[in-house]
Amino acid sequence: MSTALGILGGTFDPVHHGHLRLAIEVLERLGLDEVRLLPTATTNLRDTPTASPAQRLAMLEAALVPGLVADDREIRRGGRSYTIDTLIEMRQEQPQASLNFVLGADAWNALPRWHRWQELLDYANLVIATRPGVTLTDIPELAAARCETLAEFRAARAGRVLVLPIPRLPISSTDIRARLQAGHRVDYFTPAAVVTLIDRERLYRD
Repeated sequence: MSTALGILGGTFDPVHHGHLRLAIEVLERLGLDEVRLLPTATTNLRDTPTASPAQRLAMLEAALVPGLVADDREIRRGGRSYTIDTLIEMRQEQPQASLNFVLGADAWNALPRWHRWQELLDYANLVIATRPGVTLTDIPELAAARCETLAEFRAARAGRVLVLPIPRLPISSTDIRARLQAGHRVDYFTPAAVVTLIDRERLYRD
């Protein structure tokens, strides 16, 4: 039986319950073996993270629950983090696995700006996690890849797109950093172990 993996990338600056709940929803609803969370080294489409790669990885590892795994390959690779490079590498490691790359509605709408985005479906499926208030943009090049049923999607190792409505918690890393900068507590926005690391390292404060 082949392995079914979810892949969720991000800066995780810091990781919070919104990230973790999304990963668990995808894990359970798609019946995956695990979801790998990949912190980026640096990103082409966002500002440079505030915490160092090692600090972001440590916070992520402290937040994990069964079924969620921290994957540090983009940090080890260094430089710009391009999804296509990661998917190629993972496909080479697990040629028979079902790879399912998770992205939010905002990321989907920006997909034509991604590096070599037309090649992503050669290596993985795409799972679009929708949220209220964000309308999905039509991407004609990927229209034929859309699946209407979970069964159809689960049968594919790569090449398909699934829209998965998922309750999203209204939490953001930007808001957490702003609260900390203002001297406020961030308990319950992120796991207690992450709060402990933030306090110990005096992260996100002047």
